[in-house]
Amino acid sequence: MTVAHPGTQPPAGLGEQELRLLDLMTDPDRVATYARLREQYRVVACRHVDDSRVWLVTRYEDAKLVLADPRFASDSSRHGRGGMAAVSGMPEDVARYLDGNMLDRDPPEHTRLRRLVSRVFTARRISALAPQAQRLADALFDSAADQPEPDLVASFSGPYPSQVICELFGVPRHQWDDWARHAKGLTEMGPAMVDAARGLIALALDLIARKRVAPGADLVSELVALNDQDAAKLTDDELVTMVITLLGTGHESSVQFLSCGFYTLLTQEQHREALIQDPARVSAAVEEILRVFTPFELSGMRYPVEPVEIGGITIPAGEPVYAVLAAADRDPRVFPEPDRIDLLRGNTGAHLAFGHGLHFCIGAALARMQGEIAFTTLLRRFPAVSLAVPADELKWRRAFVNGPAALPVHLTPRGI
Repeated sequence: MTVAHPGTQPPAGLGEQELRLLDLMTDPDRVATYARLREQYRVVACRHVDDSRVWLVTRYEDAKLVLADPRFASDSSRHGRGGMAAVSGMPEDVARYLDGNMLDRDPPEHTRLRRLVSRVFTARRISALAPQAQRLADALFDSAADQPEPDLVASFSGPYPSQVICELFGVPRHQWDDWARHAKGLTEMGPAMVDAARGLIALALDLIARKRVAPGADLVSELVALNDQDAAKLTDDELVTMVITLLGTGHESSVQFLSCGFYTLLTQEQHREALIQDPARVSAAVEEILRVFTPFELSGMRYPVEPVEIGGITIPAGEPVYAVLAAADRDPRVFPEPDRIDLLRGNTGAHLAFGHGLHFCIGAALARMQGEIAFTTLLRRFPAVSLAVPADELKWRRAFVNGPAALPVHLTPRGI
């Protein structure tokens, strides 16, 4: 079955109209537009939100090149014309935290930051979190089952990622909703981004102060301890930035990943039944959902340190480049029939939803764990789950992350 965001129509011609990033990211037909860009233009210039020029790279192999080739740097302060926070109009006191994160640094700074966080953000720690993540999932589904037509976005995929990562980071429970609210606001476009960023900074400062006074067995306490003891410690600003990066910026992408996964299970009965019959296939389903519904459609900005030619187009040194991950993950040169969900696709794990190269998402294992728990638990407890409205009536969120805005359902427990 072909899968595209609802409302997608055959691609319209670009004509003479200049491509603008904000229009593209809010366009309900952009899956089709991505396909046209990928097949006819390969590399295309467009206007960023501040009207500066930015380049889009849409094919899979080209995207991997931009993400991993050392000719493309990440540090806008050295190589580019301004980071994402700057071009989005963030004031300096806010931008310094958002543009100074691990994703915006090159070696050796990136190596130092990655090494420090990798010492506490380990696969063993994620694995140990699984039982608590399962308990949180069951509690949310218990609550949803008490409602006549629960919305899986509001009742599960919205709160669940925040609850899991707040548990990992030792965030007080009374602040869980605040972290989720500000993390969502950071993906909005306009003044809401600034308010959300300020909220995340305030929460991070408060959390760090709490852990300095009363450390616990959590990730932030360990980061604070490293910061106080390690010779290669984080600066105070870097510590705040690291907490925001790990706790805040990955939340909304996980929300949309889970929502798109639920949408898939609700609208494709053959896949739902296959997973009910063989739950071991859920891990493959997670990868295919990540490929088809790439939560963050754009990579972080990259900046050529010298002019680089891609597809006959020379991108000047210093001009920002985005790898359009959502376009690359539907490149038919790599994924035959790319708009079709195929749980038996042999190379599904080659998707770029978590990036590629030095900046591969450090939270990938956490996101995968959440997906496997969420989808397995839904199908185990409510195998007859169904949408409460026609699929074509669902509304979709259009921003830098994308997914269904609501998924009202009928939850029917096994045996009823």
